[in-house]
Amino acid sequence: MDEGLMTNQPTAYIDGFLFPLAKAHLNEYRQVAEQVAAIWKEHGALAYCEYVGDDLKLEGTRSFLDAVEVGDEEVIVFGWVEFPSREVRDRANARVPKDPRMAALVEPLVRPGRIIFDATRMVYGGFELLVQSGGQDIG
Repeated sequence: MDEGLMTNQPTAYIDGFLFPLAKAHLNEYRQVAEQVAAIWKEHGALAYCEYVGDDLKLEGTRSFLDAVEVGDEEVIVFGWVEFPSREVRDRANARVPKDPRMAALVEPLVRPGRIIFDATRMVYGGFELLVQSGGQDIG
């Protein structure tokens, strides 16, 4: 099996996600996401990556902007969590939401009247490896 994209371990499965986020809350969200990433890794993830959209239009193709409704003061966040197998991913997906640290971290992002992260606007899915070539540790 090929080596992981972000690690030196085999990669067999990722969860991918895409969602809009207010530009004004980007730093606050990043602080939470960094802690969330550590929790995912404790529960079996090989890597956790999130990126902010920068160059989203290519003539002749549909854009990530077509996948989620994005306001004028919002950016798109694209990310993935890398796992060695579907089984490890399923186990992590069962355990992470129950980790008591998650509720404390996520609560400030989902307060009524001040929702920073809205899961109902997120596009999400699990993906099996199709092709993987090389890569380097950039994290």
